[in-house]
Amino acid sequence: MSDPSPVLDDLREESEELDRLVARLAPGQWTRATPAPGWTVAQQIAHLAWTDRSALLAVTDAEAFQLLVDKALAAPGSFVDEGAEEGARVPPAALLARWRAGRTALDRALRAAPPDTRFPWYGPPMSAASMATARLMETWAHGLDVADALGVTRAPTDRLRHIARLGVRTRDFSYGVHGLTPPAAPVRVELRAPSGALWTYGPEEAPQRVTGPALDFCLLVTQRAHRADLALRADGPDADRWLDLAQAFAGPPGAGRPPKGDAG
Repeated sequence: MSDPSPVLDDLREESEELDRLVARLAPGQWTRATPAPGWTVAQQIAHLAWTDRSALLAVTDAEAFQLLVDKALAAPGSFVDEGAEEGARVPPAALLARWRAGRTALDRALRAAPPDTRFPWYGPPMSAASMATARLMETWAHGLDVADALGVTRAPTDRLRHIARLGVRTRDFSYGVHGLTPPAAPVRVELRAPSGALWTYGPEEAPQRVTGPALDFCLLVTQRAHRADLALRADGPDADRWLDLAQAFAGPPGAGRPPKGDAG
């Protein structure tokens, strides 16, 4: 997918939906705790703003971005939290303005980038389309955390197709971050979209498969819900193991969320 326009358009819509949710918050609601331990609503938005800025540097200033990578390597367990905490200290209006400006600048830079250019990142280098997909994935996932904190239910949309595709493509990565060798056998993935369409990935004849709602698959690969609480079916040992490891975001293995029965 060399043309990033479709995913950039969906990223813009996803960001604007979350923007509408937080723009009307009272000051006290910005400090409300989200399901991510230790993170408030403000920290969630600050993290998105911080990552947008990192992505913008990766696209426009590779040397400056390398300084961020060096900082991450020096403090792999804390640099993400520190970025969120620092951004959350500014007043909500300023934080909101920072997030809006950063994501707008990133959108323009990715649309202007030469086709098939690959940009450095904390993981493997990414194309403009892949960078936009990763930003959409994070915006959706952190937006869920914000909505949960506010008691708001957000209806899923077919923008999830980008996240589902990313979740499938990161299957081998999910094994690698756990120090495991990914199996060679392919897995067929069949997901029912919010619109009712069927999204399919992998060879149709593959004997092992994952099936279920696209929303549930996206919740799993972004680690926003425990597998036990999702209507996903795995047929075959490799498919089953994958669902225990699935992770679409860069970095070390995430802790995930406990089953709902274990909450509290």
